[in-house]
Amino acid sequence: MTITRFAPSPTGYIHVGNLRTALMNYLIARKNGGEFILRIDDTDPVRSKEEYVDGLKEDLTWLGLHWDRVERQSERLDKYHAAADELRKIGRFYEAWETPTELDLKRKKQLNMGKPPVYDRAALNLSEAEKAKLRDERGPGVWRFKLDQERIEWKDGILGDISIDAASVSDPVLIRGDGQILYTLASVVDDTEMGVTNVVRGSDHVTNTATQIQIMQALGGTVPTFAHHSLLTGPQGEALSKRLGVLALRDLRERGVHPFALLSTMARLGSSDPIELRTDMESLIDGFDIERFGSAPTKFDVEDLFPMTGRYLQTLPLEAVASDIAALGVPEDKAALFWQVTRENITTLHDLKGWWQMFSEGAEPVIADEDKEFVAEALALLPEGEFDESTWGTWTAAVKEQTGRKGKGLFMPLRLALTGKPHGPDMGAVLPLLQVVKARG
Repeated sequence: MTITRFAPSPTGYIHVGNLRTALMNYLIARKNGGEFILRIDDTDPVRSKEEYVDGLKEDLTWLGLHWDRVERQSERLDKYHAAADELRKIGRFYEAWETPTELDLKRKKQLNMGKPPVYDRAALNLSEAEKAKLRDERGPGVWRFKLDQERIEWKDGILGDISIDAASVSDPVLIRGDGQILYTLASVVDDTEMGVTNVVRGSDHVTNTATQIQIMQALGGTVPTFAHHSLLTGPQGEALSKRLGVLALRDLRERGVHPFALLSTMARLGSSDPIELRTDMESLIDGFDIERFGSAPTKFDVEDLFPMTGRYLQTLPLEAVASDIAALGVPEDKAALFWQVTRENITTLHDLKGWWQMFSEGAEPVIADEDKEFVAEALALLPEGEFDESTWGTWTAAVKEQTGRKGKGLFMPLRLALTGKPHGPDMGAVLPLLQVVKARG
């Protein structure tokens, strides 16, 4: 069975970059009738916050990305320590005591000599007495995985054939000096024990994947299929990392972006398939193919989400937005007409408030000097009584006959006088809504 996972760290709110990873893993699982695991990477007790766990669940639920089960790494620490013991037993785990300053000096020396700045494995040459002395002086050291210095190869679902020389990579630290289990070890143990078959993540994890493959093999696990998607950039190709704080999913939700506008974009962005609005999860799943994604940095413009949100809203029946409309104070008997009038003139549901304010409170008239007498004369011809969808035609016909105006010269000054806007819905539908609140221009 296909099993995928999304493993966020609860150290902040998830953003569009995280979503891309979550969505790809979700779509693969659903397309293959598999399982999608939400795995909370909360092994850092200082930075992990429960509010962020709640927040990411809320964000995924808002998007309709429902997980099959939740796992928390903080509840699996015994599994990671058991794996560490196994690595020690087979001679693939060793303790090292270099300080950050010492490591930095070593890297600089290696670079000056034209060598790759990798850890020199000095700790492997320490005698037991030297280890005991360092342990007394510096406390517990970090624990590094001893890589087999050979080429690590795999066929990536997006990048194709990958080959990395393990000799060019430092033996990774899997446990810190304070005992904290780091991501690489926890992820390997979880992927192995949970039977994860497919892992999709950002291309910045490629080197990390190489080391994880060796750790999995050392522990006797089955290596999953890996795919590394490109990283997002801004619309001009600029680094997006500095802006991710303002691209949190909860912020986009607050701004009125609709889930399917976001999902439709992220499910195809960076692939050879066009980005088209999808209005149901099934069509997103059916058309998804990880192999159609490219390796080049992918441009993302948050502003593209708003017109797509508008297009999605146009597809909705009144029932889908009835509660939003009622919350504005729109009378129930006018709700259908209000939605008919506004649905193609909004970008997000937030825009409905402005339209209802115009209908309920009246707009600030926009009247050119040369149109003042004409508008006054026209308003005097407004029919008495209730307005309906025929009122606009009846009224403008009477105004045309009395003033001789026609075409744009007739209609535009009246639209501006009544709505304050040069463009908008058909005025035949607008007038009944204006009349309901006694707004007669």
